[in-house]
Amino acid sequence: MTEQQPEVNLDWIEETIDRTATGIEEIHKSIAEIPLDVMRRSGVFEQTAADVSELQERSIGAVYDLVRDVNRRVLGLASDLLRPRSADPEAHAE
Repeated sequence: MTEQQPEVNLDWIEETIDRTATGIEEIHKSIAEIPLDVMRRSGVFEQTAADVSELQERSIGAVYDLVRDVNRRVLGLASDLLRPRSADPEAHAE
């Protein structure tokens, strides 16, 4: 009896994860900007808000770049595990 593995579209999974991470990143950035907008409108902390905003943008971007990288690595491992294997045990010997 041959064990069949389900067909998995890893490209679709990767694209979906990337789109989702990007969407969440944009939401995160939007929420993080709210207090900075208040600072800007005060007229007192405009430069501080601009500096913090730039640093925040880079920091949040770095976190989500890492999330995407981890997702790609996990998908690589999943791809290796889901790859069809030969029925011949000698085919995998090195």
